[in-house]
Amino acid sequence: MKPINLREKHAAFAKQWHPHQIAVVDDMQVLLAKLQGEFVWHAHEHEDELFQVIKGTLYMQFRDRTEIVKEGEIIVVPKGVEHNPKTKDGEEVQVLLFEKLSTAHTGSVQHEKTQTVYPKI
Repeated sequence: MKPINLREKHAAFAKQWHPHQIAVVDDMQVLLAKLQGEFVWHAHEHEDELFQVIKGTLYMQFRDRTEIVKEGEIIVVPKGVEHNPKTKDGEEVQVLLFEKLSTAHTGSVQHEKTQTVYPKI
């Protein structure tokens, strides 16, 4: 039960699209990630996913639109909704994610960016 400094935790890793676990709340995990470029179209059939932008601008693509998520804002992707996060112009975006422990990184999609283990920092 100590404060967690998000800046310090983000500085502890460099790999992009590879979430790192910083806390667990009941059956939910709190993750930090660095994003750059485009990810992978995917959905989580049984889990919602919350993104909070800590630094930069995230473009959350849905099949019918793109939502722009700025620093200090959150977006919740409901279970079953196909989405694809991306950044623009080479910007690295830092995010905090809140999701169930059972959430697979890229849902049922297997891709070279898919991670199966989230390091704890």
